[in-house]
Amino acid sequence: QVQLVESGGGLVQPGGSLRLSCAASGFTLDNYAIGWFRQAPGKEREGVSSISSSGSSTYYAEFVKGRFTISRDNAKNTVYLQMNSLKPEDTAVYYCAAGPLLGSSVVPDYWGQGTQVTVSS
Repeated sequence: QVQLVESGGGLVQPGGSLRLSCAASGFTLDNYAIGWFRQAPGKEREGVSSISSSGSSTYYAEFVKGRFTISRDNAKNTVYLQMNSLKPEDTAVYYCAAGPLLGSSVVPDYWGQGTQVTVSS
């Protein structure tokens, strides 16, 4: 049973921090690059960050660069997204996806169910 499950979302004030987790089961995560995507109500899904299968290469969208950090722990079959200095415009459902890299972007083979992040005072 192939599964990819996000967790760690919630409600935070502007300037606060959250760490999202993406845990895989039913397949070996270390064979895949991982991407984080987000979708706000009424907007298109957009790429946030990605990491190569080994963790040696990372990529960030300009709107999160310097604030978010992607990492992976292949021994735990888990990828993380540390989000600092959060802004109200970061409010969205965040999804992780596993697949190959095409340039800096992940081409998804598997999607998680998403986790809600809300940034509000």
